[in-house]
Amino acid sequence: MAARALIEEVRTAAIRIGFTAAVAVTDQGGHLKAFDRADDAPFLTAEVAVDKAWTAASFHTPTHVWNDYLANQRIAPLGGHPRVMAVGGGYPIIDNGQCVGGLGISGGSYEQDMQAAEEALATLGFELPTR
Repeated sequence: MAARALIEEVRTAAIRIGFTAAVAVTDQGGHLKAFDRADDAPFLTAEVAVDKAWTAASFHTPTHVWNDYLANQRIAPLGGHPRVMAVGGGYPIIDNGQCVGGLGISGGSYEQDMQAAEEALATLGFELPTR
């Protein structure tokens, strides 16, 4: 996986959309491989981006679906885990049907974070999850 290329594509998309971002890329085990935060992105975006990437890689699921998951009383206790991030902008990086990592973006609205992630993943030929 080309983590640096993914970060550059996200930065390009974020600028085009109109926000500054922190971007994190993890490997399939949730370990940070690459990170970038725009100079004027709020400092909280750094931690949020890393946790979005970790959550997406851990469960092979985009982070925006976690709001629905946490509504289930049997799953809701996971919402208390300090790294689970139930906010849009985190995606598993899927290559040939396999999760090879996680991508987390923070800095815009959750819709902007999601849009930048989807554009970057598609531009580099990664599969977008259907959920």
